[in-house]
Amino acid sequence: MNDNQNPFGEVIYAYTRSQAVADGFQVEVTKTAQEAGIRFPVFLTRTAFDAYVTVPPNVTGQDEAGRLWDIVWMLRFAIRKAQPGQARLPFALYVRNYNRQPRLVKLIAACGALDIDDPQPAITIMMPDED
Repeated sequence: MNDNQNPFGEVIYAYTRSQAVADGFQVEVTKTAQEAGIRFPVFLTRTAFDAYVTVPPNVTGQDEAGRLWDIVWMLRFAIRKAQPGQARLPFALYVRNYNRQPRLVKLIAACGALDIDDPQPAITIMMPDED
């Protein structure tokens, strides 16, 4: 039997983006991204947020707002350079997680549906080994 509504059968389990945000596995940063000129909703995985937005203890001269701005600003430039139809976009920036020289870190931005029941585009920023 070919069911055009559910070609893969009944959904057994679904975890929505709104659940991931409520559970703390994703962080919405849309307001800051809009200030940087990005039109779509933007989210960071908790891993990326903790690694590059949260200021490590005893690191001076850093704040979360500035670190988040650096991420969305570099994402904006990567979007401008992207090829049409590119759904996964690698980008890099310098982050200072120690009281020494900053180091180059790589992130991935993936464009997909905002949520299971909302197909409008949204961007998720994640570590290169996340998907």
